[in-house]
Amino acid sequence: MGQSEHLAYDMPLVSARYARRFVRFMGGKGIGQQTLLDGSGLDDAVLNNPDAFLSMKQVTAILKQADWLVQDERAAFQFGQELNLPAHGLVGYAFLGQRDPKKLIHAIVQYLRVSLPIMDIELTSQGEGMAIRLHDTWRLGPLRAFMSKIYMGSIYALSLPLCRHFIFEFDFPTARPVSDWNALVSDSEMHFDKAHTQVLMPLSGRKVPEDDVGLAYAIARTRLEEQLKSAIHGELVTQVREQIINNPGRGSSLEKIAMRLGMSTRSVRNHLVESGYSFREIRNDIRETFATLYLTDTSVALDVIADKLGFSDQASFTRAYRSWTGKTPGDVRRNGPAQSS
Repeated sequence: MGQSEHLAYDMPLVSARYARRFVRFMGGKGIGQQTLLDGSGLDDAVLNNPDAFLSMKQVTAILKQADWLVQDERAAFQFGQELNLPAHGLVGYAFLGQRDPKKLIHAIVQYLRVSLPIMDIELTSQGEGMAIRLHDTWRLGPLRAFMSKIYMGSIYALSLPLCRHFIFEFDFPTARPVSDWNALVSDSEMHFDKAHTQVLMPLSGRKVPEDDVGLAYAIARTRLEEQLKSAIHGELVTQVREQIINNPGRGSSLEKIAMRLGMSTRSVRNHLVESGYSFREIRNDIRETFATLYLTDTSVALDVIADKLGFSDQASFTRAYRSWTGKTPGDVRRNGPAQSS
């Protein structure tokens, strides 16, 4: 690899929001963040920075860990399926204003080229349909199959409002029964050991009468609006939880958390309600967890625990803990494993 290629691998390339989603997804597969990020040089500060970008070197380091550790070879495609329009950001969501299916597919491909510039994407028309073929411009080697699955999963999620029958072809083998793969893509097909990695999309199967075009796209827009709202609400719930976990004491008031998130208290409260939560419930749940850990696993005095969790005094903490668990802190402390030193 020449000097120019080394420099290219160190250039900021991919938004950290994709890494955040990938870390959460792999956590659901039993792979912890620390293990996944080992050797990448990434930490929480980068992952949580909305303006941060990852270099190709960092991207490949994460993917190598994931490819080595994940047990299900379908995982990369499943992650790609989570990268729908809302996941790619509000810019991607604007594509629904395009009524011509072929123009919309072209817009999707163009957006992927910009937002995920890892594989090149070739788009061709095939009669009434379209074909999207991937090319490995970064010479990913063993990671090419993993990245190809991510792209194809995302293309499937992005194009689902336009096409119900996809024909996926991969130029590498699979150790799983093809039926396991087909289960991921309703009414579609998966084929392996083909000449190219591509997806064929016969859009003629989704022809809409001219009079109904506006209605069809209004339905698609509404559906993705709901997905977008759900994604925003879910992300905020996670951010609120993280804020409280990092500071479960007096710094975890709704007003202070809203200020740190750059939002009004009313907006935070409304987003939580839309997700089926209340700020009070989230905060109390986390404080109860912290309190129980302090009581059972440490010898920290009750008044100190009360202060750490933001209560004005021990009596207030005792009343709150009894309302959460039906027991007093003293009861739990006496029955817990921790012993005073």
